[in-house]
Amino acid sequence: MKYVFIEKHQAEFSIKAMCRVLRVARSGWYTWCQRRTRISTRQQFRQHCDSVVLAAFTRSKQRYGAPRLTDELRAQGYPFNVKTVAASLRRQGLRAKASRKFSPVSYRAHGLPVSENLLEQDFYASGPNQKWAGDITYLRTDEGWLYLAVVIDLWSRAVIGWSMSPRMTAQLACDALQMALWRRKRPRNVIVHTDRGGQYCFSRLSGATEAA
Repeated sequence: MKYVFIEKHQAEFSIKAMCRVLRVARSGWYTWCQRRTRISTRQQFRQHCDSVVLAAFTRSKQRYGAPRLTDELRAQGYPFNVKTVAASLRRQGLRAKASRKFSPVSYRAHGLPVSENLLEQDFYASGPNQKWAGDITYLRTDEGWLYLAVVIDLWSRAVIGWSMSPRMTAQLACDALQMALWRRKRPRNVIVHTDRGGQYCFSRLSGATEAA
């Protein structure tokens, strides 16, 4: 190509002379040079962007997509928009890890001994520390799914114990119950009602009440 020849030999001959000999317009030559410069600058920007996005993606443990990464990078002073970050992720073949699907386990599935249902759907309480209810739910956070175990006093509907964990385990339920016992100074003859899941089986909760 003529422009490439001029670029290679511009230290030996003048641009004007080479354009005349090769019969190209000097304006065309300068336009070509400017386009080359723009392409080079764009490539440098993409390389810089890819490096920054990859570092942020790694720090997020591969959990953040383009919107969340954009917020993180803007907080650090990088003026990237969502389209720029999304394009960088595509170029590098990066995809955020899919969140785990929540799959509850019924008390029939875990096969552990469960306590008798003393409450029998009567949720009325005439005073505090007569009837408590325990439950586990799950919350989606910036760090992924977290399970929240709570204990509620059915008289006031106040949360008196709680615990959070990335895993739904028996210890999660026990920690919430232990907090409730500690905060209410271990009241006697409290009925604790739960959904009878594996996390609330009789032997595990009995151990928690003894340890509290």
